[in-house]
Amino acid sequence: MADLLKTLWVMPVLTAHPTEAKRITVLALHRELYLLLEGSAFVPDTHAEKQAWREKLKALLERWWRTGEIYLDKPDLSAERNNVLHYFTQVFPQALALSDHRLKEAWRGLGLPSGFLQAPADFPQWVFGSWVGGDRDGHPLVSAEVTQNTLQAHRQAALNLSHQQLLRLASQLSFSAYTNPVPLLLKKAIVNISAVLDEAGQLAVARNPGEPWRQYVNLLLVKLENTRLERFDMPEAYYLRADELALDLQTLRESLAEVGASRLAEDLLFPVERLVQCFGFHLARLDIRQNSQYHEKAMTQLLKAAGVAGPDYETWGEEERQTFLQKELQHDRPFTVLGMSCGPEADQVLSYFRVVQQHQQRYGTDGLGALIVSMTRSLSDLLVVYVFMREVGMPRETLPVVPLFETIGDLQGSASLLEAFLSHPITQKRLATQKEAIQEVMLGYSDSNKDGGIVASRWNIYRAEQALTLVAARYGVELRFFHGTGGTISRGGGKTHRFLDSMPPGTMSGQMKVTVQGETIAQQFANLVNAAYNLEMLSAGVARQTMLARQKKV
Repeated sequence: MADLLKTLWVMPVLTAHPTEAKRITVLALHRELYLLLEGSAFVPDTHAEKQAWREKLKALLERWWRTGEIYLDKPDLSAERNNVLHYFTQVFPQALALSDHRLKEAWRGLGLPSGFLQAPADFPQWVFGSWVGGDRDGHPLVSAEVTQNTLQAHRQAALNLSHQQLLRLASQLSFSAYTNPVPLLLKKAIVNISAVLDEAGQLAVARNPGEPWRQYVNLLLVKLENTRLERFDMPEAYYLRADELALDLQTLRESLAEVGASRLAEDLLFPVERLVQCFGFHLARLDIRQNSQYHEKAMTQLLKAAGVAGPDYETWGEEERQTFLQKELQHDRPFTVLGMSCGPEADQVLSYFRVVQQHQQRYGTDGLGALIVSMTRSLSDLLVVYVFMREVGMPRETLPVVPLFETIGDLQGSASLLEAFLSHPITQKRLATQKEAIQEVMLGYSDSNKDGGIVASRWNIYRAEQALTLVAARYGVELRFFHGTGGTISRGGGKTHRFLDSMPPGTMSGQMKVTVQGETIAQQFANLVNAAYNLEMLSAGVARQTMLARQKKV
């Protein structure tokens, strides 16, 4: 079980959806009411205290009664983004901490060795994702500027979370150098970091004389503040990646273990390490999704602007498209130059690809998800994405290109398309750069239901999962299924564990993404206990199916 847990990778992806009509104000009132009712058991057993609690409850109910219940106007993109940011910053960090605590207690309750669950690497890897600000399939208001602002909002919120956690840690690590032996590695780390930070480092050390553990965390706070302010002109005085902060925290863990304070490392340090591991400096990964037909229009405009004569790209046959794309992708010469207008669809596509490229170049790929192609029906639908990447100077290995199979026919033809994609030289080269060869594939539940009905949808998704897994196995690739589910049964919704139990045996690789849409977000995650429970159901279900799949392979 210990070996299994550390290999799990689970990613819930929050999406904006018009079925969520409740305002954030009302959801906050629900939260207050939940906490008040939960705290009723701790009200002192006196008449005065009980009456005070009842009056507080009545006042809260009156506020709710007098508040408008639903949106009167369609929420704009900023409102949708603020809604999901609330869950990423106010709900998931606390829910994850509660879930981790329960896992530790369950482990100890079974009498299993506690040494197996100590560091963050021993726990399931949680990654959180979002489509708000990145999903432009049928959403013309999601511009390149919106995507850029969303990525920045995610980054600043994540840095703020880490800053708050480090501040709390600094206030708690009040170990005295006079009563605790100071490890040599901690002394060296303080000297090295303070020297890099110059005056700011000296001030951080001087703030708490005789308390080296606090001094060390103070120095990390200075580096993190430089990161928040993007003082990139100061080499080594800021964190380029969250992994660098994780390494500094590892030094702190080792120093605590050396003085026999492992219990305090688990209690005080682990929550900070876990936050950095799961949220990093990016908070959530933003997927970029667009429809294949939109890409075809953009390609037609791009070729016309480049002076390529002939019929529109949209009218070409599949064989002609593949031949052309294969020839183009053999060199890095773009069709256009920066600032050149090609047409509305082409300009839009290139503008958000350029935003993604710039963000990746500046901050890395942690905050970026996948490039998802809706209504994927042919190999050219995937290859054309690499042309857009080439146009903005983005390396092909930067982000995964992910097919989304939605209709019954597309699901039935998905295995042959995946085989063509996995065998293509571009895919082979990208997979060769990975530590583990992983290909993500997204399955659409809503559109397949609209196409053939619920039974046909689920049966064809089931068959597609089997066929896709066999194809991936032939190429030595692990599949990460991305389930595009919603809240209702028609959109693939239902009990999490039953949904996972319904997957074909042997198809769970230990990695899974799943969308959480609209009102389902509030239903599952609005309250802390519910949120922790639903995260546990998801991770436990993935763990169970992964274990069964591995037993089948053996």
